[in-house]
Amino acid sequence: MSVVSAITGLPYVGKTTLFNLLTGAHAATGSFSGAEAETNVGVAKVPDDRVDRLAALYHPKKTTHAEVMYRDLGLAHAEKAGQGISPQKLGDLRTADALVHVVRAFDDPSVPHVDGSVDPVRDLAAVELELLFADHGVVERRLERLDPELRSAKGIEREAKEREKAVLKRALAALDAERPLRDLDLDAEEEKAIRGFRFLTRMPVLLAVNLDEADVAAPEKILAPVRAAAGAHRASAVVPVCAKLEAEIAELPLDEAASFRKEIGLSEPALDRLIRATYELLGLCSFFTTGEDEVRAWTVPCGTPAQQAAGAIHTDLERGFIRAEVIKWDDLLKAGSEAEAKRQGIMRIEGKQHPIKDGEIMHVLFNV
Repeated sequence: MSVVSAITGLPYVGKTTLFNLLTGAHAATGSFSGAEAETNVGVAKVPDDRVDRLAALYHPKKTTHAEVMYRDLGLAHAEKAGQGISPQKLGDLRTADALVHVVRAFDDPSVPHVDGSVDPVRDLAAVELELLFADHGVVERRLERLDPELRSAKGIEREAKEREKAVLKRALAALDAERPLRDLDLDAEEEKAIRGFRFLTRMPVLLAVNLDEADVAAPEKILAPVRAAAGAHRASAVVPVCAKLEAEIAELPLDEAASFRKEIGLSEPALDRLIRATYELLGLCSFFTTGEDEVRAWTVPCGTPAQQAAGAIHTDLERGFIRAEVIKWDDLLKAGSEAEAKRQGIMRIEGKQHPIKDGEIMHVLFNV
């Protein structure tokens, strides 16, 4: 599957700097004023040492890491956004798998905050309010159309529309109370009834706290109130970053960059932290295909049946799936080769329903 994350937040919080850091792009920063700005789109390679180590074993013609697409979307400040989020940006947000809210926790007199002072908790509330308004409009408009549809609907169709109306009324009550739709506990049928709306306040949220350089080594004082606010908004993950500093580090040679990160208390690059948090947030894992032609990582929800996971490689493999040879990546490295792994009996034969686990290598036998 292709993972898409939408980066959003108020103006001048470091969204585009973070986007450039993650994707290696060079989008203009500073003048990205929000509602009228174009969406920046870029792709980040998922850092995965396992892919590199498998490539060292196979020496393939091609090595392919998994990818995450990032969209950098500006939201105008609330006072200037009476028209709400533009339809194009709403589409870019709703078709993402997860939202990355960037909130500002750094001081920079040359880039004044739109509200005159730095307050990441206030930033989060402002962004969530914009998304809440967008969802509120969708619910109201759909409820207005449902009543005449119900008058003419019969049987199963009527039951489905009544179920949809009941869920939307609950959603409207939550939004009226300024509660995100992530607050709603829905059963499978209720979830199915509203899934197509792609409500923004029900989407998984990762909160990126853009720190001052001085706070990188000890960010907890800044993060504690943000985590509390994130919990209230049902944001599922909080990741501290210092986008400006890490962008500068990214320009250094790899060995110097690693040494500098260690000096300032960063265990790994921002890209690694954010992508890992995104995978955990979405319940995703990576499996691998290996060979002399290519070593490649594939992204699927953890526990995906092997036949369905094979479809991520090619639809023919899913359609004609017979069985799969499966081995953990580190077991293969210990064995030293597929032939030795088979001799040791650690290469398993699995059927269609085998739940894929993170780090498994899968070779599919199929017939179409």
